Amino acid sequence: MDTIHTIGRRKASVARIYMSAGKGKITVNKKDSKEYFPTEILLYKVNQPLQVVDMEGKFDIKVNVVGGGTTGQADAIKLAIARALCELDVENRPALKAEGLLTRDPRVVERKKPGQKKARKKFQWVKR
Repeated sequence: MDTIHTIGRRKASVARIYMSAGKGKITVNKKDSKEYFPTEILLYKVNQPLQVVDMEGKFDIKVNVVGGGTTGQADAIKLAIARALCELDVENRPALKAEGLLTRDPRVVERKKPGQKKARKKFQWVKR
């Protein structure tokens, strides 16, 4: 198997992954995934696509991720891994799609408007 390269995005995060046959080691920005992500929930998100298609421990994954916070980065990695698994075998697609792992979440932070305190919040208004 050759190396598969895919990209995943979420909010301000962009994850580039390089997936090759191996023993299941996931390296994020030259650190082990357990060291990079502090909570079990984030580790679960990263491993979710592999669990859905029963391929945990079969691939070594190198990840370069930039931008955003830890949650956005974990979701970006999840999308990239799901796309790589589809590229590897088309039969993985229905299972991943049913779990919603191939959908890019379009929600991003709304911009601040002039004359307002934040995106939606207004300055306090006093009648008298």
